[in-house]
Amino acid sequence: MSKKGVSTGTVHTLPADLKKEIIASPKVLALWEDITPLARNEWICWVISGKKAETRGIRIKKALSKLKGGMRRPCCWAGCTHR
Repeated sequence: MSKKGVSTGTVHTLPADLKKEIIASPKVLALWEDITPLARNEWICWVISGKKAETRGIRIKKALSKLKGGMRRPCCWAGCTHR
C-alpha cells in the first residue's frame, strides 16, 4: 500500500463505503493491494453498478467475503464496460 492510501482502479475511484470495509480487514486489504488495478476496477464497478443502496450494501458484503476467500476478480459478471 502506498503512503497515499488504499489503491484504486483504472477507471473508477474507490468509494468511501467500500474503502472503509477494505481497510477494516487486514486480509482483504493485503489482497486488494496485491491484485491488479484492472481487477480492483472490476470489483469497484461491480459494487457501484447496483441500482439500489440495498444492492450496493449486499455487493460490498459479498465482495469482502470473496476477497477474504482469495478471489481476485468478481465472477459470473461480464466485467466493467467503462474501460
